[in-house]
Amino acid sequence: MTAERYAEPGPYADPIQAPGTDESRWPAWDGWLRMPSYPLPAAGRVVVAAAHPDDEVLGAGGALALLAAAEVMVTVVSVTDGEGSHPGSVRIPPEQLAEVRARELRDALDALGAHDAEIVRLRLPDTGVADHEERLTRELARLLDGAALCLAPWTGDVHGDHEAMGRAALAAARTASVPCRLYPVWLWHWAEPGDPRVPWETASRIVLPPAVRARKRAALARFTSQIRPLGPGPQDAAVLPPEQLAHHLRGWEVVFG
Repeated sequence: MTAERYAEPGPYADPIQAPGTDESRWPAWDGWLRMPSYPLPAAGRVVVAAAHPDDEVLGAGGALALLAAAEVMVTVVSVTDGEGSHPGSVRIPPEQLAEVRARELRDALDALGAHDAEIVRLRLPDTGVADHEERLTRELARLLDGAALCLAPWTGDVHGDHEAMGRAALAAARTASVPCRLYPVWLWHWAEPGDPRVPWETASRIVLPPAVRARKRAALARFTSQIRPLGPGPQDAAVLPPEQLAHHLRGWEVVFG
């Protein structure tokens, strides 16, 4: 698993499972001041790809809201249906969870104002994206034809699906001659401000006005299956507890590229 690159000896399988960096440490970091602003397209079509439904809102929900307000066409690509988020659950089987998460994504996009966004479900297996990377690259290259921008998960996010998704997006964007920027999701959990493992020199910020932040907060609340427990047992625990969500409710988003 790609997370092993950053794993340290201890009781946790990878940095995502380990206790993370408290959000209170991030806003005070002076590194934000060195990041240029990233200008989103004012026209055309933007493809926002995600390994799982909710990644695109966590990492780029503010950007999606800004694009929708500017009446820019958006295609959201759900590479998996996120059916593996609770592999030990006896409350909801994977095939049912896949449909729940698809509905949550549609509701979240509506909350962002992206009512007309097209959703493309590729239905690759959750936790198995790397095994289908060549096919994914071909599918994305087709979807990127004529697009103004591709947004996809960061290739260093320490999650196998996210990293494979990012690699495929970069390759597809090169084929289609489309700019590509990568948004992090789990970075804010396992990294620290100024962390030398992160290519901060390639980072840009997308500033989110208060109304856009409010839309993003409302959109994240639609992912009930991820932010609330499915049941009382540990196998049904929330995947995105409040301390993790806090990383994604700042007044800006970050993209690498």
